Formats: sequence, C-alpha cells, structure tokens
Amino acid sequence: RGDRLPDAYVEVKSVTLSRQTGLAEFPDSVTARGAKHLSELARMAEAGHRAVLLYLVQRTDCTQMTLAADIDPTYAAASQAAQAAGLEIYAIDTHITPQAVTLAQPIPFAG
Repeated sequence: RGDRLPDAYVEVKSVTLSRQTGLAEFPDSVTARGAKHLSELARMAEAGHRAVLLYLVQRTDCTQMTLAADIDPTYAAASQAAQAAGLEIYAIDTHITPQAVTLAQPIPFAG
C-alpha cells in the first residue's frame, strides 16, 4: 500500500471449467469457502474499501466468463449480493505456454 493509495481487498480465482464453446465458468464444484470470501469482500465494500474479485481464465479457448449457478447456486447468490454491495469483478484471459502463464486481456464477465 502506498501512502496515497486507498486500501483494496483482492481475491484471485483460477477458472478452468468450460462446458460451452468459448465460455469459461466458475466454480467447477460447490465452494462454501468461496461464498464466504464473497461475503467478506461485500463487507469490505460496504465499509468503503475497494473490493475486487479477479477471475484468471486458465484456458486458451474461452472469450467470455460467467458463473456456474447450476453447480453452486449459493456462490452465485453470494456473488450477486457482493456486486450489489460494490464488489468489482474482472475476468482476465491468460496466455499459456510450456514456459509460463501470463495475463493476456480482459474478457467479458456476465454474472
């Protein structure tokens, strides 16, 4: 944290699930811990802090991202509540090679 920068709370999630061409989804299983983290981020946003959730899409075949609400409806509901509280959500594509995984570009997130 720099002297002039406000506090920011950031959660990073790795996304590997795709059940539809071009569409990445999270989560790939029920995640009570993930829903708890969303609630904590919502509390930070409500307290006036910047709260950010960053989904790193670790696939080379997806151009957009969404929530797998059918897999974990509790997580999806917690995400909607956290967004209403001010949580910022971003999805970033990654470039994967045998040598490295690097950030590529933002992709649309719907959820």
